[in-house]
Order: sequence, then C-alpha cells, then structure tokens
Amino acid sequence: MTASPPSSHPMPERTPEPSPENRPPAGPTPFQVYTARAVALRRDNIDTDQIVPAEFCKRVTKSGYADALFARWRKEPDFIVDRPEHRGAGVLLAGRNFGIGSSREHAVWALKDGGFRVVIATGFGDIFQRNAMNNGLLPVDQPLSVVELLMAEVERDPEREITVDLVNCRLTTGRHEGADGWVFAVNERARQLLLKGQDAISATLQRDASIARYEAGRPDWLPTLRPTD
Repeated sequence: MTASPPSSHPMPERTPEPSPENRPPAGPTPFQVYTARAVALRRDNIDTDQIVPAEFCKRVTKSGYADALFARWRKEPDFIVDRPEHRGAGVLLAGRNFGIGSSREHAVWALKDGGFRVVIATGFGDIFQRNAMNNGLLPVDQPLSVVELLMAEVERDPEREITVDLVNCRLTTGRHEGADGWVFAVNERARQLLLKGQDAISATLQRDASIARYEAGRPDWLPTLRPTD
C-alpha cells in the first residue's frame, strides 16, 4: 500500500462520469444485504481533502458531488476508479486510515454520488466514520490481511462481487473465506438506523406523538418555542 500523495495538485480539466446504474439514493434507504463489484484503491492515509477538495465544499446541497470525488487524482493517467472495468462499482477498497483529516461531510456525499455504498479499509477517521453511518454509507473495518486479499481478488477478476451483510455483520465474496465470511463490528444504534433506512431526524419524527403529548403536558410557565409567520 502506498501513502497518498499531497493534495496540492491543480484541479483536473475533466470530471468523473457518475454511475447511475449503481448510485444510492441521496436520502436514507434501508441497508440490509448489499452485493456489488469493487474497486481497489491502493493508497493509505486518504484524507477528506483528497476525497473531495475544499473548493467543492462551497456548495449548499447534499448531492451533485460526483465531479468532486477524488477530483485531483482523476487527472492522473489511468486512475483506477476511472477504468472501464470498474464502472458501476459499489464497494471501495482502500488501505489504512481512510477518511482522516477535516470533518467535512461532503466527503461522504461525494462517495455516495460516485456510486459507492460501502468502503472497506483498515481503520477510519472517527468523524468520517460517524458521518458515513449518518448518511447511509457503510464503513467496514477489516485487518490489512483481509483487505489485501480482497484487493488481489478484484484485481484478478473485476467482475468479482462482494456481499456485505449488515443483518449478520458478515462480509463474503464466495471464495477463500469459507461459508462464514469475515465478521465486522458496527455501532449498534447506527446499525439499526441503517437497517431501517433512517437517520437521526426520521427516527425522532417517529416519536412525534409522544413528543406532542409531552409538550401538551408541560406547565404553561415553562419557556416554549413557537413558529413565527
């Protein structure tokens, strides 16, 4: 695995092609068992500025970032993510310490707009990991030996699919690992929200009736926030 190059290169003249056939919805959607082809990005210490450069963070929407994903690296000849055999891949394989650096949520939005629903790596930045789970992108932490095996497999056969089972927290490819696959750990609250296709706001709104009953029973003398025209 090689270290990621500095992120001070000039911006590329072209933008990446989106993957509409594999692109996840912008909002929360249930994640239970997901199977897709993968691409191996053999770089360590990929930070959020390399995932999406800061100049793209001026946008005020949560979607439309396909052109921002790895924007500087896409100027490199034959950049792995741009190769035709990896078009439509939904699983990104990376090295150590993925998503370190600044807390920009745009990095997650760009990965989703680029068609990815899962990132498998050895270690993640803490804030990136939380942002990913909150936005329907599943970070799967695996030992380097497992990541290397998966990378080698998809490099030999770009059509090889990886199955990520969030119900049982298992990862399989149908080869090498036997019947049980590899186990991964996920924060249980975040896992439940992903399984149901919810985020923190939609989960809170499910308790709207209970919140209304509580508010109705509050003493009048307590402070109250009311909408204004």
